[in-house]
Amino acid sequence: MLASSIPPSLLFLILVLSPPSISSDVTVTSEPLVRWVELNGAPLSHLLLQPGVGHLYVGGVDNLYQLTSDLEVISHVRTGPHLDSPDCLPPIIPQDCPSATPTHNYNKLLLMEGGQGEEPRSLIVCGSLYQGICDKRSLSNISQLIYQTTNPVDTQYVAANDPRVSTVAVVITTENKQKVNGVLRLMLVGRGYTSKGPGDIPPITTRRLFPVVPPRRAFSQEEELGKLVVGSYSEYNNHFVKAVAHGEHVYFLFSRRDMWHKKEYRTYASRLCTSDRSFYSYVEVPLLCHGGYNLAQGAWLGNRSGEPALFVVMAAGQASTPVATGRSALCVFGMAELDTMLRRAQEVCYTEGGRGSSGQDEAYIEYAVSSKCLKLPKVSLSEYPCGGEHTPNPIASAVPLEATPTFTSTTQLTAVTTATEGGHTIAFLGDREGQLHKVLVRSDWSGDLYDSMSVDRGNAVSADLLLDESQQHIYVLTNSRLSKVPVSSCERQTDCQTCLTLRDPHCGWCVLEGRCCRKHQCRRHLQSNHWLWSFEPTNQCVTVQNLQPSSQSKDQQTQVTLSVVQLPALTEAESLSCVFGLLPPQPAIVMGTSITCQSPEPELLPPMPTGSDHMTLPVSLRFSHVTITTGNMTFYDCGAVSRLNQSSQCLACVHSLWKCNWCPLDQLCTHNHSCPKRHIILNQRDSPGPSSCPLIYSLQSSALVPMGLSTTVVLQGRNLDIYTDQDQEQEQYVCVVQVQGVQINLTAAVTTHNNTHTFTCNTHQFQATVSQLHYSAPVYLRRGEKRIDASPDLRLQLYDCSAGQSDCSQCRAVPEEYGCVWCPGSPTPSCVYNKSCTSIPTDICPPPQISQLVPVSGPLEGGVLVTVIGSNLGMRYQDVVGGVTVAGVQCHPQPDGYQISTRVVCELQPVGKQREGPVLVTVNNPPGRSRQIFTYQDPQLMDLVPDKGPVSGGTRLTIRGQQLLTGQTSDLKAFLGPESCYIVEEVSDTQLVCQTGPSSRTGGVPVRVLFGKAERIIPNVTFCYHDDPVITDATPSESFYEGGRVIVVTGRNLDVVQQPIISVWVEPLEGQRVKRKRRLALLTAKQQLVFNNSMTTVSERCSVLSSSQMTCLTPRVTPEVKVKSVWFQLDNVRVYYESIKGKSFVYYPNPEFFPLNREAPDSPYRFKPGGVIAVEGLDLTRAMSRQEVTARLGDQECEVKTLDSTHLYCEPPESQPMSEDHSRDLPSLLVFMGNLKVDLGLVQYDSDSLLSPVPLAAQIGLGAGTAVIILSVLVVILMYRRKSKQALRDYKKVLLQLETLEINVGDQCRKEFTDLMTEMMDLSSDVGGPGLPLLDYRTYAERVFFPGQQTALLSRQLDLPESRRPTVEQGLQQLNNLLNNRLFLTRFIHTLEAQQSFSQRDRGSVASLLTMALHDKLEYFTEVMKTLLQDLVQQYVAKNPKLMLRRTETVVEKMLTNWMSICLYSFLKEVAGEPLYMLYRAIKYQVDKGPVDAVTGKAKRTLNDSHLLREDVDYCAMTLTVLVKNGVEVQPCPVKVLDTDTITQVKDKILDQVYRGAPYSQRPAADSLDLEWRSGQAGHLTLSDDDVTAVVQGRWKRINTLQHYKVPDGATVALIPRSQSSGGLGVNQVFQTGEKTPMLEGEEEEGLRLWHLVKSSEDPEMPKHRKSSMRERERAKAIPEIYLTRLLSMKGTLQKFVDDVFVSILSTKRPPPIAVRFFFDFLDDMAEKHGIDDPETVHIWKTNSLPLRFWVNILKNPQFVLDVQVTDSIDAILSVIAQTFIDSCTTSEHKVGRDSPVNKLLYAREIPRYKQLVERYYSDIHSAASGCYQEMNSTLTELSGSFASEMNSLVALHELYKFINKYYDQIILSLEEDPSGQKMQLAYRLQQVAALVENKVTDL
Repeated sequence: MLASSIPPSLLFLILVLSPPSISSDVTVTSEPLVRWVELNGAPLSHLLLQPGVGHLYVGGVDNLYQLTSDLEVISHVRTGPHLDSPDCLPPIIPQDCPSATPTHNYNKLLLMEGGQGEEPRSLIVCGSLYQGICDKRSLSNISQLIYQTTNPVDTQYVAANDPRVSTVAVVITTENKQKVNGVLRLMLVGRGYTSKGPGDIPPITTRRLFPVVPPRRAFSQEEELGKLVVGSYSEYNNHFVKAVAHGEHVYFLFSRRDMWHKKEYRTYASRLCTSDRSFYSYVEVPLLCHGGYNLAQGAWLGNRSGEPALFVVMAAGQASTPVATGRSALCVFGMAELDTMLRRAQEVCYTEGGRGSSGQDEAYIEYAVSSKCLKLPKVSLSEYPCGGEHTPNPIASAVPLEATPTFTSTTQLTAVTTATEGGHTIAFLGDREGQLHKVLVRSDWSGDLYDSMSVDRGNAVSADLLLDESQQHIYVLTNSRLSKVPVSSCERQTDCQTCLTLRDPHCGWCVLEGRCCRKHQCRRHLQSNHWLWSFEPTNQCVTVQNLQPSSQSKDQQTQVTLSVVQLPALTEAESLSCVFGLLPPQPAIVMGTSITCQSPEPELLPPMPTGSDHMTLPVSLRFSHVTITTGNMTFYDCGAVSRLNQSSQCLACVHSLWKCNWCPLDQLCTHNHSCPKRHIILNQRDSPGPSSCPLIYSLQSSALVPMGLSTTVVLQGRNLDIYTDQDQEQEQYVCVVQVQGVQINLTAAVTTHNNTHTFTCNTHQFQATVSQLHYSAPVYLRRGEKRIDASPDLRLQLYDCSAGQSDCSQCRAVPEEYGCVWCPGSPTPSCVYNKSCTSIPTDICPPPQISQLVPVSGPLEGGVLVTVIGSNLGMRYQDVVGGVTVAGVQCHPQPDGYQISTRVVCELQPVGKQREGPVLVTVNNPPGRSRQIFTYQDPQLMDLVPDKGPVSGGTRLTIRGQQLLTGQTSDLKAFLGPESCYIVEEVSDTQLVCQTGPSSRTGGVPVRVLFGKAERIIPNVTFCYHDDPVITDATPSESFYEGGRVIVVTGRNLDVVQQPIISVWVEPLEGQRVKRKRRLALLTAKQQLVFNNSMTTVSERCSVLSSSQMTCLTPRVTPEVKVKSVWFQLDNVRVYYESIKGKSFVYYPNPEFFPLNREAPDSPYRFKPGGVIAVEGLDLTRAMSRQEVTARLGDQECEVKTLDSTHLYCEPPESQPMSEDHSRDLPSLLVFMGNLKVDLGLVQYDSDSLLSPVPLAAQIGLGAGTAVIILSVLVVILMYRRKSKQALRDYKKVLLQLETLEINVGDQCRKEFTDLMTEMMDLSSDVGGPGLPLLDYRTYAERVFFPGQQTALLSRQLDLPESRRPTVEQGLQQLNNLLNNRLFLTRFIHTLEAQQSFSQRDRGSVASLLTMALHDKLEYFTEVMKTLLQDLVQQYVAKNPKLMLRRTETVVEKMLTNWMSICLYSFLKEVAGEPLYMLYRAIKYQVDKGPVDAVTGKAKRTLNDSHLLREDVDYCAMTLTVLVKNGVEVQPCPVKVLDTDTITQVKDKILDQVYRGAPYSQRPAADSLDLEWRSGQAGHLTLSDDDVTAVVQGRWKRINTLQHYKVPDGATVALIPRSQSSGGLGVNQVFQTGEKTPMLEGEEEEGLRLWHLVKSSEDPEMPKHRKSSMRERERAKAIPEIYLTRLLSMKGTLQKFVDDVFVSILSTKRPPPIAVRFFFDFLDDMAEKHGIDDPETVHIWKTNSLPLRFWVNILKNPQFVLDVQVTDSIDAILSVIAQTFIDSCTTSEHKVGRDSPVNKLLYAREIPRYKQLVERYYSDIHSAASGCYQEMNSTLTELSGSFASEMNSLVALHELYKFINKYYDQIILSLEEDPSGQKMQLAYRLQQVAALVENKVTDL
């Protein structure tokens, strides 16, 4: 398998790239019938259903699934990721494909292939990997491979290799004409255009599936199988949506730009005959869905009204782009109408030349091929319905097939499928929000949406929307989920009403079967009223309209009559029955719409519910066991009515809803109209008027009963005569009083007067424990054991005066009827009933007592409420009115705050000055006085901190002042203007803290504090609301766990925040593990996610540096937590990091450091001074940069020089520092990274002395002479060693500096590159289409064939007198015939080359003229070129073969250049042009960002050291607002310039911006425009490079710049046409190539020398050799590191674009151009023929023929291919890149040294990599199968026809004749000497030509 080529080292990467694993448990949703399963491989793209078996197949990213119909996984296969690159051809070998990375495999096709004979059916699976190759897998088990290729060829690339490019296919079976009764199974594939990989795969191809007999291959695109040939793959980039087979045809649905008409995007349907192997029958028609819906998103071939139709969901495109908006619709196109339109297009193109009867174009030839519509016989279409060789193709209809939207949506529809139910068509539509819509499609094409449901909220429904075979369920595929959704919920509706309210076309109520079902499932659906359709609004359920009687006593049995509407008809043998509740059925008698039943026997009824006097039973009408309809009947129980109302049984009985009567003597409530003891009281409905019930209706005695005193209760009653009349033996009456749950029975005596009975109860002393004044006790009368009805409100009020009345005022406030008095008796005064007081009651209460004041201060203005708490504060509110003073000032009591005797609330009144005093309350003299002193205060507000904040609020303000504790805290309110500021802390006397709320506007507002109604404002201070802070960037985006890393935050208004905070939300890992467990519980739609309460946040405060910048230190987190989110809290503004950068903030594990002395960590590390300390570790740069790391050695810094992932290098001090705390001798090395502090061990410096001190004993033993000699030797040795060590140290330092420089430049490059890529993003979207300014072929050929020539030969006409023209043209035609003679042409060329005066320029001209003349015969031209090259090889083999083709010294070498240019034009156009243009734009953008000297052409940003502006020029970037006229409207356009730019440079930059998308040749010249600076209404100043204001110093005159005119940043300027009179210093444009050169250094103007940024130090009179020597001396004096940094920065920024160009030229991942393969093959043959076995020689030949001959020319001169301007600064950079390309193609080893040119040093690291590219390019072409001559010839034939019309061959022949005329005699002699030439009479024919062209007298 292909995957086998993945090295093990990449397995980790593959695991990282793999999508997270999700268990595929089937889940049932809150809808019980909806099932879904989560699958790996999001986004899932294809779904397939196996007919008959019901298995499902799902294709997604890297995953393939096989499932049962119930969504249980049968088999699962991983299909990726694998090592791949779209630029490489499989098999992928890592060393041959450096761009290969672990790549996800997107499923592109999932199809079923039928088996043949014993051959099993198979599953076709195609992915995006390996250029879109396909596999065949077993349908029964997808893990079994039936077919897979390990080494695919280019004809087997099927699907698009880009996940975004669509691919569709359909499998067809047709007749195999090569075999009797044979079957040919094919796959027709439609795919979009991909910019990477093989670019020559047509939009529609035919692939072989069966039979596959070697050498044929499965899925191969064979020549005889047919394909859709197109002229331009990129222009005809079809976005395929669907492919279907129908009848004898295959249809493709796709959208693309309409290349024929308005260039807008449209949807097309195309058709092919299934039997057509040559695509003769191809025809397409645009589909027009009214309403602007132009982009198909999904389609389905279904039926509408029994006829096949194409259902298409279409979206409205976004403004002439292929981007779909949310506005979409379903449009239905009948297949019959579609076929009619397609046949009409064929017919018109076959027989009417494409024009209809009205003369309008109705059909045309599409896809830019060389066919055209014809006028064949009228029967052509009927005779050739599938076309033929003679019929035109491919045909496109100019007339669209139109349709009106059936359904429209504001959410983009993505999928459609249809079903037919009961003759109705139903469309199921999926949308991008995961909704499924159900639409009934009516016969008039209109649609009714009847249901929408959410299947997978927020995830788009895939285009593969499938119904199961039973049409009961629909399978919905979304991003990571497959759902099985019932098409209807009929069976879930259990009653008729819910069934009909569904309004679902699938459903209806089957009356006699009692179920909601489909029509065909109801047996009697054809009979009236038997099946009621849910979608018909007039249908009603069978209902009981009336039921008589509707209620009856449970003790009765009667006839019940039901009136029923819409009763279905029954046969005579069938009957209905009635069912009451759950009782057995009763037979029913049907009489029309009335049905009569018998009610149940009383004993069968269920018991009455507890607490109820009735029950309602359903009365169901049944057919067999099916309930047809139901009514309700009520059964009541009169006995229960009285039992439930014990206090008034009679009243309840006769006033009940039911027909109940009361028997008073029997105490019985009954439905009967008679009583056992005769006397009866009828129900009120039968006997209206006053009630006759016996009743105790009132108290004759007082209801107020004091406790503790004997009291007699007297009751009154009426209607009690019935008891005395009927009962001779009177029963005893008893009064019953209920006190706190205890019944007190008192015997009653009765007296009678006028039907009123008076009952006097025995005297009783009542007692109860109460906390309030009185207790309500119910009272009633009982006769024997029978309770007599009493009025509900009949109650005694028992009261106790002492309960709750604690002082005199409260006691006296009790109402007089209670008789309570304040009794001063012993032991203490108390409140008692007046008859219980043993002494004289008190009439006047004691003076008030005040125990508490709240508050004890208030403002001078008053307005606050003062609460006085105490006792005897009056008996009523009126007692204290006017009696309260506070500090001597009246305080007005408030009625709602007064509590009798205990509380007075009064409103403080204003005073004029501060004062204090007690509170006095006067009720009766003397007044009550408070001990607390109340103070009138004058609070003052002093200042405010801070004085600004964001409009969202959240700022904590501290308001400072005096006496702020005035009044209660609840009286304090702070305001900022109209908005509240919420007090958040305890208020002190000198400050209060409040937090601002949101404000609706910005600006200053006053700060107010309200003390009650008193307002104070801070004088002369306002709080200013600013716009909310905005964060635009926060870098870096990662930290390690220890935190402390500095995050630099940039934005706006950051300084308005009081305390910015960075917060990290973390969750313990245990919580994560719990979340990952699969939960198999059922989910309901309303369940919400509850966050784990163990989640916490950690925060750090940030430091604001300015309004645009602040720094935050990352908080420390522990490794045991998972970081969930990071945000910045800016007061009330919360900004999540994801919203700033588009990605999450990442925490990594802490970097790991190893001790300096790893072998012995406890021992000091020995360090030799002068070097650097190398610290080892792991992941040191994962979340850290060098600039953020500090290191300290003891008490001094160890300067960090370099940091990479495994090493840190720091340079310590020269001498050993002290330890940090001076506590020990040796210092330790500490490394600080944020909060991380690592001690790496002690460091000990080595001494420079190499010898130990000489021992004292040895010194004594040595003689003086020996000592002198030894010392001398030692001194010499020491000096030498010191020098060596110093040199080594210096070398190490240089290496370190270089490495540091490289790293610093790398950081700078990354910033520059980010800036550049941001700028290039807009450009990238334009390039590839019309945005790439490619030259047309004619201009391209002119510039390549005749570089630097002013005259355009290709567009020039013959300049001849009309009288001579026919003769001369005849002669030139004969010359053309001669040139087509190979012998003449070769003799002609050899003869010219033998002439001394035939210059090298002449050779190039002749070669190019021959190319023009023979352009229509490129095959012949190629053969002649090969012949001449063979002669050239012969010459060089004899001399030095390596020198061949090095220069263009012969005609054939220039012919080769031209030939390569012709053959590679399409490669330039389709492949290399875009990266070349991107490189040019990147260079231009970078160069323009820095100053460029307009005189010398030197630039600050360049790759070429000779064009480097070395002087430091101060400059500032500016943005000018340029007024651009767009039609009648003038629009401002911002343009970035530099203040040091000359006016011409500014104009160029403005033109670049304004005409950004336009080719250079179509822009106005800068010299034709003036730059006008506009300021104010009338301030217009024309700026120019030179005017009277120009600065002249001595003989130097400076060109004017924006700086000179003092133009400010943001100034408004405009380009206006230059007036004729105005002249100006301009920059000369050189001919037509768009090149632009700087002003010449020596240019003089009136004796003055011009300068711009720097004055040229060269004297124009100085000899040239002295000039260069001075320049060298000057350069030598400069510090090279500064300039090398500039060059390195430029090189790093442009590196990606240089790589892209080189890779596009040298990549073999797409097939190399056929011309290159052909010519390299030719060179290999030549080498073999001449016995050259040195590979280096052949390598040099290939290099000289292609890279150096063609590509270097294009790289140095992009204006040959592109319509752009190449300035001198850009040209200098391109020269360096071209030289790098040259160096990459050489075979010699690329060695660089100290003296190497700077440009070679720049790319020293890249050139070896480029060399590998070149070598692999050559070897891949060499190892590829040869035999491309036939393919080359067909290509040459096509090129001859394509571009021949661009060449003016007559002019070329006429120019060639000039050379013939110049060397006429020599050519004639050469032809006459050649024997073959004599036979062909070549000399004679040339003489004829001469005679015709110029009347030359010849020997004729």
